[in-house]
Amino acid sequence: MDLHTRKLRYFLTVADKLNFSRAAEHLKIAQQALSKQIAELEELVGVPLLRRTTRSVELTPAGRIFLESARTALEALEAGAAAAEREGRGVTGTLHVGFVPGAALELTGAILEEFRGQHPNIALDLREFALEDPSAGLAEGWADVAFIRPPVTLSQLDFEPLFTEPVVAALAKTHRLAGRTSVRVGELLDEPIAVARSTDPAYRAQWSLTAFRGGGTARIIDTSSQTEEIGMVAMGLACSVTPAAVVRFLPHAGVSYVPVEDLPGSTLGIGRRRDRPNRLSDHFVAAARIVREKERAVIEAIEHPFACQKPIDG
Repeated sequence: MDLHTRKLRYFLTVADKLNFSRAAEHLKIAQQALSKQIAELEELVGVPLLRRTTRSVELTPAGRIFLESARTALEALEAGAAAAEREGRGVTGTLHVGFVPGAALELTGAILEEFRGQHPNIALDLREFALEDPSAGLAEGWADVAFIRPPVTLSQLDFEPLFTEPVVAALAKTHRLAGRTSVRVGELLDEPIAVARSTDPAYRAQWSLTAFRGGGTARIIDTSSQTEEIGMVAMGLACSVTPAAVVRFLPHAGVSYVPVEDLPGSTLGIGRRRDRPNRLSDHFVAAARIVREKERAVIEAIEHPFACQKPIDG
């Protein structure tokens, strides 16, 4: 049976209105044309679907049965067309999002909310990675996108920056530099330095200050997490160099945080691999850009956290 969707829609409208005149007005066609379409539909089905008198229109028993099937068929067709359109535009499926501890700080929730609001049919699979993998799943191929802090050892990396925050030295309260308003890198080079254990050479070099050592070797104390790193600092076993967000997210009674004045800031953003293109990741980055523009005040606070120049006690 070769049924056109137009005939089915016309039939559903008449069945809803139970009046040819009102149905034709709703469909914006002539009543005569509507009557012709319904008659052709009944001929195709092989039985009367509507009982018409000069005063009323009602469904026949066969018409009531056909009505349910017609409605189901059209709803399924519309759902299928919508799903196909979303797939074609890359707005359905599952997006794997990796993140290191802290993710995008105060922007995390806003970015996820913006993305889910725009693309409710995309499922998000979120996974936190320890600092042993600063690529947050990109290197191993699990993550489609990830909140990361370069540098990471990954050649095929696209990176969308969100903000750049200052770097601080974490020092025991009893350390000789703990009372300073700022320190310079050169003042830290003779100190044992706590660095989260990682196989990524770029990460290790960044946070052990390799570029400033002139070929010298750092005295590194390996740790398994930033929490352990700060604990080592509090016990006076090492210092640590870390993004300023640690002041808000990992306060410690035994630690002072002092800005490092001659170190570049730490940039956090969204990374993805150029050799693994993913349309869904484009939408995620677009949502993050919207949030970045909306939340300028939040970003300003992240990027300039020190309202007064004094050491910050945890």
